[in-house]
Amino acid sequence: MNILVTGGNGFIGSNFIRYVLKNSDYNVVNLDLLTYAGNRNNLLDVNSHKYEFIYGDINNEDLINLIINKFNINVILNFAAESHVDRSIEGPKLFFETNLMGTQSLLNQAKKNSIDRFIQISTDEVYGSIENGNHFSESSPLKPNSPYSSSKAGADLLVRSYYKTYDFPGIITRCSNNYGPYQHPEKLIPMVIKKALRDEKLPVYGDGKQIRDWLHVDDHCKAIFTVLKYGNEGEVYNIGGNNEIANIEVIKNILRYLNKSYDLIEYVKDRKGHDRRYAIDSSKLKNELGWEPEQTFEKGINHTLNWYLNNASWVEDVEKNRC
Repeated sequence: MNILVTGGNGFIGSNFIRYVLKNSDYNVVNLDLLTYAGNRNNLLDVNSHKYEFIYGDINNEDLINLIINKFNINVILNFAAESHVDRSIEGPKLFFETNLMGTQSLLNQAKKNSIDRFIQISTDEVYGSIENGNHFSESSPLKPNSPYSSSKAGADLLVRSYYKTYDFPGIITRCSNNYGPYQHPEKLIPMVIKKALRDEKLPVYGDGKQIRDWLHVDDHCKAIFTVLKYGNEGEVYNIGGNNEIANIEVIKNILRYLNKSYDLIEYVKDRKGHDRRYAIDSSKLKNELGWEPEQTFEKGINHTLNWYLNNASWVEDVEKNRC
């Protein structure tokens, strides 16, 4: 199988490429524009005849067509996305250009070239917020509350429309909050690690009691690989970690591990449109395809903390835009 991974130098994409190269004989082509979230250093140590990197934009349909034909691509997995909610609030346009129009460009060329399978990597944020005691299922209505999540919801609907209209082999996965190695330091967990090590104040939105379901990126990659092999066309699969934890508890956990004072915590004005709770039901993926998460949060966060402690230079490179 020859697969095209878009956004493969990002956090989840780079971890997925490593997983595929380690656990299969698939050939992988990685297309990435290397924006702020696409760190070239994420895959510099990958040396395999099964791997090819191409610099480029998913909105460039001529390039997509060339790649598909040159490398005999069978499957496209679209990880490429602008993903930081704060950035989407400040500048929404780029998010719709990449997340929505970029997906349309990929769909057009995938359809034109009769791709066997197209997997859209999405997020539970498309569902909006949910009350305590309830969980998002694949049939939950889409109620995005930020420009980022609305751009992802729009892309999901595009994939669905291609399946319904053209009998296109599209599949959508929606994951909960990921954490693990190679995550950009603007995200909560690596941001807290970085600032705590420097004894800098840790800004916490509102009361910090926003609840997220934390999914280790390794479990996420295994889930996507399972969907790649066994998922059914036209379906949506939720991927959750079964680790619902309030943001403030995640922060305190990290501070305890690093032996840092809670005095570093600084409560700030809540973010606009901030969702209160995400909680995802992954039973469909478990019952139909046999996947379930393996990492407990305690084990996963300790692994993540150790990785960042041992890779301080990676964080510095990201901050200095040397990637």
